[in-house]
Amino acid sequence: MNIDNDIIIHPVRTKKDREIPSSGILLVNPAEARAAHDVVLAKGGQRHFLHNAQLTVTLEKDRFVAGPAIGAPAATLVMEKLIALGARQIILMGWCGSIDTEYGIGDITVPTGALCGEGTSQYYIDANANRSPGPMVIKPSCSGIAMLSALMAQRDLPCKGGRVWSTDAPYRESRSYLQQLNDTENISGVDMEFSALCSVAAFRGVDFAAVLIVSDELWKKTWCPGFKNPIFKQRCGEVMDCLLTGKLSSR
Repeated sequence: MNIDNDIIIHPVRTKKDREIPSSGILLVNPAEARAAHDVVLAKGGQRHFLHNAQLTVTLEKDRFVAGPAIGAPAATLVMEKLIALGARQIILMGWCGSIDTEYGIGDITVPTGALCGEGTSQYYIDANANRSPGPMVIKPSCSGIAMLSALMAQRDLPCKGGRVWSTDAPYRESRSYLQQLNDTENISGVDMEFSALCSVAAFRGVDFAAVLIVSDELWKKTWCPGFKNPIFKQRCGEVMDCLLTGKLSSR
C-alpha cells in the first residue's frame, strides 16, 4: 500500500490562496515576526492569509516572511502550507539555548545537523531509513548552510556551526541529559523547531536551513537567560536585517 495514499489530510493551495515567492523566511518568535512583517508592509509589501500565523510578501516579490510559529507542531503546520503555496527554499530564524561553553549569549549559529527530540519528526522520517537504533539525526540542506554562512560573512556577522537538539519540553531539560548530549552527540544548542523542520523539508524535497541566535546559557551552574541582553537584541536585529535585505537564493 502506498502510505501517502493512506494519509487523510494533505496541505494544499486553495483557489483563494495566492502563490508566494519560492524563497523566504520563517520566524518562530512573535516579537521578531511582528517586526519583520512591519518592515515588509512599510516598504509596500502585501499581507497574505496564513491560518494561525502571519504571511507577507515583499513589494519586489523576491521573498516571503512567515510566522510566528513556536514549537515543532505549529512550525510544521506553517512550513507545510508555505510549501503548498510555492515555497522551495525556507530559512528559519530563531533562538537556541547553549549547552556548550564555546557558545555564548548573542552568538550566531548556522546548524549543520539536528538530533530529533521532538515528537513530529518520527512521522516524516521512515523508521527503516534510520540506520541505527540510536537517536534520529537529520541535516538541513548543504546549499542553505553555504548560502547563510556566506550571507553572514558579507555583513561581518561571525557565525558558528554545530548540531542542535530540538525538544517539545523546555521545562523538562535536565543538566545531566544536556551534558550527555554535548559529550556523546556533539550537540551545542537546544531549540524547539529545527529538527522537525529539517524532517519536513527532507520529506517534501525543499531546501531548508536555519540561523539561530544564542538566547540563554544552559551549561552554567544556574540558568543564564540573555533575552534582555543588549548584545542578544543587537544580533537579532542584525540577522533579521540581513535576511530581509540580502540575497537568499542558493540556486
